[in-house]
Amino acid sequence: MITPKKLQKGDTVAIVSTARKISKEELKPAIQLLESWGLKAVLGKTIGAEENQFAGSNALRVADFQEMLDDTNIKAIWCARGGYGTVRIIDKLDFFAFKKNPKWIVGYSDVTVLHSHIHNFGIETLHAQMCLEIENKTVETAESIRKVLFGEEYCIEFERTDSFASLGILKGELIGGNLSVLYSLVGSTSEMKTDGKILFIEDLDEMLYHVDRMMMNLKRSGYLKNLKAIVIGGMTEMKDNKVYFGKTAEEIIVDLVKEYNYPVIANFPAGHIKDNRALIFGRKVELEIETNKVVLKF
Repeated sequence: MITPKKLQKGDTVAIVSTARKISKEELKPAIQLLESWGLKAVLGKTIGAEENQFAGSNALRVADFQEMLDDTNIKAIWCARGGYGTVRIIDKLDFFAFKKNPKWIVGYSDVTVLHSHIHNFGIETLHAQMCLEIENKTVETAESIRKVLFGEEYCIEFERTDSFASLGILKGELIGGNLSVLYSLVGSTSEMKTDGKILFIEDLDEMLYHVDRMMMNLKRSGYLKNLKAIVIGGMTEMKDNKVYFGKTAEEIIVDLVKEYNYPVIANFPAGHIKDNRALIFGRKVELEIETNKVVLKF
């Protein structure tokens, strides 16, 4: 996998929205954060644009992202927010210049479309907090983004609270993102390739039986069979019917893959949660599972 070049002070980061609309006012904390790192921020034409729920028309969002992909003065692209809409523009984007001069693409949730699509080019991307509400996240959330962008040594260590995984150390390429989005990409040119890899998944505001249905689809389609491990981030604000499904989101996932005998790590600090650590997708990582803690080394 190709790692985009690390940033240096004075470099320019573009902020664009590939999905929902967002105002310049909402981006002030993110801009101030970039400036505190010695970076410059440039706002795309999608910032402040509006077409119903989207940050302007499909055509505008394509043109805006394309401009930032092609501009060699832009060293990273930080997606302003998620929601829904990236899949509506992905097939119109031309990655020819980007493949020659890769830069960090930063975001999560709906930006999973970009992560999965670009992964198939053999280029790393950064699954991390978007600009929106960066000020409401942990210090570690922002610091994890900074460390990756500047090419500093980086790992994630957290207290182990689950009982799903056996102890040990394993290595593999890290992929994944939002479960609902990954599920929606199956059968498309943007679908993920999972064999021999570590799959990270997270989601927000889903019915528990929806989680089961999506995981069943991935299982029946062969995406879960040959993994090295599954890492579950925030399964946030999950919902249930009056007649209970009977399992948590984590229990659903563990139960569906137990026959494969690979470890499943739950409660990982990434996703739609306050502590949303950056993950380098496409990077070959080392996952160390100990009795009381888990360490992910990039």
